[in-house]
Amino acid sequence: MTTKTDERGRLYLSKDLRARYGERFHVVEYQDRIELVPVDEDPLEGLREAVGDAFEDKSVDELRQEARDQAVDDAENDVRRD
Repeated sequence: MTTKTDERGRLYLSKDLRARYGERFHVVEYQDRIELVPVDEDPLEGLREAVGDAFEDKSVDELRQEARDQAVDDAENDVRRD
């Protein structure tokens, strides 16, 4: 499929593509191209579907705190290696 922007800079995506990938996209800019990455309406639910029950019964706040704790541990370990 080839498309072009209109006078306001908007892109047209076919009904089939919107049905398959949704209405929201994250634009990723590379040196030589851009990429549209579909964004789930419920990103946490999309993540849970992708990883199975690894995050089952955990709230967003619990997941966020675990990620922060892991980032601190990783940073401390990197500093100790040098």
